[in-house]
Amino acid sequence: MKDIWRTWMMLWALAVGGFGIVLTLGALDATSWPVRTLFTFLRPDIPADFTPHLRFSLAVLGPVTLGWCFTLIGVIKASDHLPDATHKYIWTWVTLGVLTWFIIDSILSVATGFWRNTIPNITYLVAYLIPLFQSGVMKR
Repeated sequence: MKDIWRTWMMLWALAVGGFGIVLTLGALDATSWPVRTLFTFLRPDIPADFTPHLRFSLAVLGPVTLGWCFTLIGVIKASDHLPDATHKYIWTWVTLGVLTWFIIDSILSVATGFWRNTIPNITYLVAYLIPLFQSGVMKR
């Protein structure tokens, strides 16, 4: 992946990392305002209830999401040094991961009444698919 599409994909990965940081900050009361704001957007009709279980979940999910950011950056950087024949293989597996997240997250968001979460999900998916197909890595 080269030039504009590589940069686009790096920014996409960094956006994933930014979301991971927001989730991580929700683990502590003193730093939870970003995730409180997010929860208010997702379900303005109910106040966020930061139970110990939710804080623990945020403390785990945030770093996992941040780790996914660094994994994606590693894939992007590594793919620059691999033969073109391996790009489709690598990006097919990354795409499977992205689609798995998108489908399950979106279905459960709607099922639990947080349908507004599908808006950033669709945005993230489209922002991933544009450089994936425009760069031609899936054709090699």
